[in-house]
Amino acid sequence: MSTPSILFVCLGNICRSPLAEAAFRKAADEAGLEVHVASAGTAGYHVGEAPDPRTIAEARQRGVDVTGYRGRQLAAQDFHDFDYIFGMDRSNMANIARVDPGDGRARVAMLLDIVPGQEGREVADPYYGGADGFGATWNEVDAGARALVAVLLDETR
Repeated sequence: MSTPSILFVCLGNICRSPLAEAAFRKAADEAGLEVHVASAGTAGYHVGEAPDPRTIAEARQRGVDVTGYRGRQLAAQDFHDFDYIFGMDRSNMANIARVDPGDGRARVAMLLDIVPGQEGREVADPYYGGADGFGATWNEVDAGARALVAVLLDETR
C-alpha cells in the first residue's frame, strides 16, 4: 500500500483541524505508520495564519509543535490528492460537499464516525470558549486519530 494521505477539515483551520492533524501525526508516529497528513478550512478566514494560540498551547502540552502550521482553504484538488478527508461537524461536511468535484479518490467522512460508539457525533468547536475547551477537543480528535491509525494498520495487513 502506498503512503496513506489524510486531510482534516474544519471551518477556519486554526483550531479543530490543526489539533486533529497534530493528534494524528503523533498517533501514526507512535504506531510506526508512515503517512502524509494536512489540514484545511472550508472558509478562507485564516489562510496563511498560524493556529490559534490556544491550539498551539494544547498541542505543545501534548508533545506536538504546531507553530509551523499555516491555515489553508479546502480546494477541489484535495479530493484528488488525499485518500481520506475528515470533517469535524455536519456544517463542515456540507461545505466539503460543495467543494467536492465528484471525480476525486478521497473517501469523505466525519472524523468521529470512525470511533466505535461515537458515530454521528461532532467534534466540538472550542473557538468561542476558554482554553479548557481545547483540551476537550484534543481528546475528541485524538480518539479519531487513534481509530484512524487502527483502520490504516488493518488495511496494510
